[in-house]
Amino acid sequence: MAHDIKKYQFKAEFDLQIELMSLATLTEVSKEHVFLPHRTDFYHIFLFENCSPTHVVDFIPINIQPESLLFIDKDRVHQFDETAHYEGTLLIFTDNFFCTTDSSAKFLRNIILFNDLLDNPNIKIGGFLEKFRTLCRLMEEELQMPADDAKHDIVKNLLHNFLLLADREKRKQGISEITRGTDLDYTLLFRDLVEQHFTETKSVSVYASTLHVSEKRLNQATAKILGKTPKALIDERILLEAKRLLIYAHNSIKEIGFTLGFEDPAYFIKYFRKHTGKTPVEFRALYLP
Repeated sequence: MAHDIKKYQFKAEFDLQIELMSLATLTEVSKEHVFLPHRTDFYHIFLFENCSPTHVVDFIPINIQPESLLFIDKDRVHQFDETAHYEGTLLIFTDNFFCTTDSSAKFLRNIILFNDLLDNPNIKIGGFLEKFRTLCRLMEEELQMPADDAKHDIVKNLLHNFLLLADREKRKQGISEITRGTDLDYTLLFRDLVEQHFTETKSVSVYASTLHVSEKRLNQATAKILGKTPKALIDERILLEAKRLLIYAHNSIKEIGFTLGFEDPAYFIKYFRKHTGKTPVEFRALYLP
């Protein structure tokens, strides 16, 4: 049976828009939410300890290793493993909490942890587990303190250190380095634009014009960073949303095509089959027999 994708926003009562919680407690008291596909307007950082669940993120099952980290960007569709035991800490926060300056926003956008341009999202931390535990404990202790002018900066700096430490550990584990520079900037800006407008336009020229670059220059940037053309990246985003709607919603094929900007249902079916080898009906049947 299909489940609509629920979208959750950060709790309004948390002024700082950051929260830490026990994974064991969360999976017990919020099982009606976390074990179903859902997306959020905030970031997730999982600190796994002695557990090995399979966490599903946009159809990709991630086999979690004990003593590891998992970072999930906002708006990704994911679900917890209802057959597994969870042990560790979940840290969630919003853009409003972290991106208080242009440099903070750029840091979060460029860091490889939440960057789904890369593979291998589960980071082994081994001997550094206690360091991450300590940073979580310090954040929790500070969040319990009365509000003052320093509280936000202290918690943000602790989170910043957590991210830097995790970023360093991820780079040690054979992660392909993405060279910082104009090509990466264009690729990230293009990705952000596609995320905002993929249902409205599928034209590379429109995106290139918005970025004030030529199609050739944009193609050079995405090819260097990802080995893919801008058109391929647009198609990937459309197909990901199509798969989400086919599996997690009750809409008809015609309605899904229209939602994604296809006025002709026949063209949507042809487009989907061209890129996946299956019609939308065939794909849906794989998950919902």
